[in-house]
This record gives sequence, structure tokens and C-alpha cells, in this order.
Amino acid sequence: MLKTIFAQESADAAHEQWRQVADALRERYEKLATMMDGSRQEVLACMAFPKEHWAQISSTNPLERVNKEIKRRADAIGIFLNTAAVIRLVGALLLEQNDEWAVSRRHMTLETIGALSDNPRLSLPAPTP
Repeated sequence: MLKTIFAQESADAAHEQWRQVADALRERYEKLATMMDGSRQEVLACMAFPKEHWAQISSTNPLERVNKEIKRRADAIGIFLNTAAVIRLVGALLLEQNDEWAVSRRHMTLETIGALSDNPRLSLPAPTP
């Protein structure tokens, strides 16, 4: 039932479907329906963006991939001398991931993000030597 909410073509249709699903669950699962009533805006917040962004915003796959890589590297090291060593490792991995997302594997393009801006003329800054 919940998947039907995210299969809608517009944000208004998704909000309406959310209400219908919550109402259908209300008689048998009152606590779940009440929770759905209170969390609708937060869960459907991704639908305020252009439709082509919905899947990327609602997905946690990139975050899960980063967490898996942090775990893999931490397991390879085994024991850290202190908290600063952990922060250095995680910081380095996050910087590396940020560079990869900024340059090669963009989660969203500047053109589609530009539609959300007051200044639709967006461009990346020129690389510095």
C-alpha cells in the first residue's frame, strides 16, 4: 500500500494517496495511521523538488554506500590509537567521496537544480591551479 504513494505523478496526488492509505489503515492499525498523519509532510518533502529528483532525494543508497566504505576501511585498520585517528580516516573518506560526487558521479545535474534557484544561471567555478 505504501508504495502506491510514491508511484504518484504529482505531489498533490501523492499527498491524497497518503491520506487514503492512512484512512484505510486507521480501523485496524490506529497507531500506524496516527503516525502517518504526523509524518506526511516530512516523508513527502522530496516531492517539493522537480520530479526527476524524487528518486535521488528519497533514496539512501549513496549514504549507505559511504557508510559501507567507512566500515570496510575501519575494519581493515582494526584498532585506532585515538579519536583523532578515526576523525582523520572518516574525514579523508568523506572528502574523497565529495570530490567524486562533485566531478564524476553527480547525483543531480546543475541544470535540474538550477530550476529551483532564483538565479537559474548556474555554473561550476573554474578550477584553480
